[in-house]
Amino acid sequence: MNLHQLRFVREAVRQNFNLTEAAKALYTSQPGVSKAIIELEEELGVDIFTRHGKRIRGLTEPGRAVLRSVELIMQEIEGLKRIGKEFAAQDSGSFTIATTHTQARYSLPKVIQAFMQKFPKVRLSLLQGNPRQVADMVSRDQADLAIATEAIAGVPGLVTMPCYQWEHMLVTPLEHPLLKSKQLTLEEIAAYPLITYDGAFAGRSKIDHAFSLRNLKPNILLEAIDADVIKTYVELGMGVGIIAGMAFDAERDRGLSAVPVGHLFGTNVSRIAVKQGAYLRSYVYTFIELLAPTLNRKLIEQILSGEKDMYEL
Repeated sequence: MNLHQLRFVREAVRQNFNLTEAAKALYTSQPGVSKAIIELEEELGVDIFTRHGKRIRGLTEPGRAVLRSVELIMQEIEGLKRIGKEFAAQDSGSFTIATTHTQARYSLPKVIQAFMQKFPKVRLSLLQGNPRQVADMVSRDQADLAIATEAIAGVPGLVTMPCYQWEHMLVTPLEHPLLKSKQLTLEEIAAYPLITYDGAFAGRSKIDHAFSLRNLKPNILLEAIDADVIKTYVELGMGVGIIAGMAFDAERDRGLSAVPVGHLFGTNVSRIAVKQGAYLRSYVYTFIELLAPTLNRKLIEQILSGEKDMYEL
């Protein structure tokens, strides 16, 4: 048994059981991948994959157990490599963050600027997607950590920690009739065309739930994946918008007015997610501390080790 065989099994599953694509991803030959997998099966005495002719079609029951072990072994191997790199170079390396557009655009710039001043030798990459996608990027080792709303909590294999709380804002054109309301109601908002986030983004489920509880069906004119698009169409007078609070900047958004609506849709928590059992380099801890001052390295390590099962703001 060797690491190449384990890599081939994992990549075959990741490539939807296409050995040709698995071979391409690992820069080797398809026959070599097939032969190595067969040799591993013979050594273990079980079939890892179901087959139709020479093609693999899926995992067998023991194959699923083998894959779980393979994932753990490969994670430990990758952790050992990172440990070696960290002790060789404490202040340099690569760091990949998976996050949503709202976080990348509004919450992270100052944090990233401060981080890069501390660690100028670190190669930082930002990957964007919806909460489910960024969580998957961490699960698949494409990113070191993910930052998004509560939607990433509870994803199997990930550990999440709270960053900060925020509430939604209602954005309207200047001098809109809704601005005269002393305390906005859902009924008042539902009377106007609504522009807000796509269902996978920025607490949209809480918005839908609040309207549903009052048996209201808002006229959702447009759904978008980022606040800039929402604000653009609101400014054109096409409707009113609901965006994440951090996405409104009174200085930049001078053509709009905004009203906090946390009393209608509740508060949201942006969270950090890392892979369970992952080894974090020192500068990753520093980044987390910059983003979420309530967290420190000792507390983060306790959360990752399971000593603190629940930590909330």
